[in-house]
Amino acid sequence: MTKDIVELATQVGRALQEKGLLLSTAESCTGGGVAQAVTEIAGSSGWFDCGFVVYSNASKSAMLDISAALIAQQGAVSEEVAAAMVEGALANSNAHVALSTTGIAGPGGAVPGKPVGTVCFGWGSGTNVHTERLVFSGDRQAVREQSVVHALQGLLRFLN
Repeated sequence: MTKDIVELATQVGRALQEKGLLLSTAESCTGGGVAQAVTEIAGSSGWFDCGFVVYSNASKSAMLDISAALIAQQGAVSEEVAAAMVEGALANSNAHVALSTTGIAGPGGAVPGKPVGTVCFGWGSGTNVHTERLVFSGDRQAVREQSVVHALQGLLRFLN
């Protein structure tokens, strides 16, 4: 884990603690990387509730109550599914705030309009959900690492 990621996770923890909020994560392409980053921080049990690693479409439906129709219509890698992942994480945890990642880390998996490196993010609390779609470059590890960094940075922006 890079120093940058640990520093970001520390900042996230401080922000959540100051606001008295609990975080939940819903991750696909990052495979639990965000949850790993935040639990690197001593005392994170005070502000981190749980993480969902929902790699398959079936697990997104089963664990986060995302309709198969939404996944079929928009694709698992979409801002709509990223938003639904946030909503599902909030509904199925004690968290006040959630973030999500869903993307194509590569080397395969690209589809028309969604090249390798495409990642959709969600951050939300209550009915306020913000999403974003980015395309990262590099190999699988680089895409995943950049996604963890961006998810944490986005959460800091969302909290502030």
